[in-house]
Amino acid sequence: MSGHLVLGLGGTVDYEIDWDAAVLSELALAYGIRRHELTTTAPVVDERSLVVTIVGFIAAGGGGERLVESSLTLERFAGRFAKAITLGGTGVRAGLALEKLGIPTIQHLVSIDENVRRLMPQAISWICSADGDSLDPHLIVQYPVGARVRVVDGDVISPASNRLIFANDAPNRVMAISAELSDVLDGAGAFLISGFNTMQDPALLEERLDELVRAMERLPAQALVYYEDAGFYHREMAATARARLLPRIDVYGMNEDELQEYVGRSVDLLDARDVSAALAQAHALIPVSALVVHTRFWAIAVGPDAGRYREALENAVLMSATRYRLGDSLVASDLEETAQLPRHRGGERLVATLERTRTDARGVAAVVADVASPTTIGLGDSFVGGFLSAFYLREGSG
Repeated sequence: MSGHLVLGLGGTVDYEIDWDAAVLSELALAYGIRRHELTTTAPVVDERSLVVTIVGFIAAGGGGERLVESSLTLERFAGRFAKAITLGGTGVRAGLALEKLGIPTIQHLVSIDENVRRLMPQAISWICSADGDSLDPHLIVQYPVGARVRVVDGDVISPASNRLIFANDAPNRVMAISAELSDVLDGAGAFLISGFNTMQDPALLEERLDELVRAMERLPAQALVYYEDAGFYHREMAATARARLLPRIDVYGMNEDELQEYVGRSVDLLDARDVSAALAQAHALIPVSALVVHTRFWAIAVGPDAGRYREALENAVLMSATRYRLGDSLVASDLEETAQLPRHRGGERLVATLERTRTDARGVAAVVADVASPTTIGLGDSFVGGFLSAFYLREGSG
């Protein structure tokens, strides 16, 4: 890959709360929440419904992103916990992962404030479509396997660790495209597109897609375009974005939650026949040259160009696993240590079966990292950064 890396389309300021089951249990009991109320799909209109949704996800061991009616609800809830203020968004976190490897990037942002200026590393430059400063924080909740939350009629215990995102982010809903984007894309070697999932207005989405397609006219034909799904608030709008951008997308990425949303059912991620059927169904819906699905057990690419991305998948898995182990403190040499760790045996068997039975599939098994306090935030974003690093490191920045 020659040329620079451009990552977009929007960043966030995140409130990462420290996990505290006692505080969450106190809230659940104070609000009189019972097990039959738990859900992950009801509107989040106040703090009570926020707690219902969080505990609902914990009961299922699931992860996801949900819209909240007011940022004030998030401020109130986050104020009950110890928290860290960090930068988020797929492009930004992928850029932060690349920065750990000494790889510079250019970010397209839709909002800016002193938190962004203070926390963004010098190796990351940016353009921004915002006229002024604003702050619309995203609440990030990561919970461990075995987390126990008390509700009125019993305990809820998580079968897996995961992360949740809650937000009411006007700049990312509007997703204004910077007039500078076309200039930045001129000569780029890769362009990451993500963030349309937060938009609410179908007509505005069409307008933004028009603007993006025009800006991409300056993108070299050989540049890699990676599109990360990121879980649309309104699934029908995902189809709109896909229809406009699919002709230019080289790699379309999603996680296990998004895969199951697309196929409309739960998928046994360690059953080769079930996974193969789900990948075929998703690829029929999204007929891109390489569909990449990353899960806690494996990462697999399917499609006519899947064979090109084996090295990228390996780098992506190593970066994601290293973040899981070490969080923001990771350095480049830590990836070498991660590479020495064992792989998930079920993931290895599944990948081997799919590669043997399908000519259009390539994959790698996930790393098994046993740590007391894993980081579950930003794993998919770090995966994307690791994926892009393979091309940059192999072919240089030009």
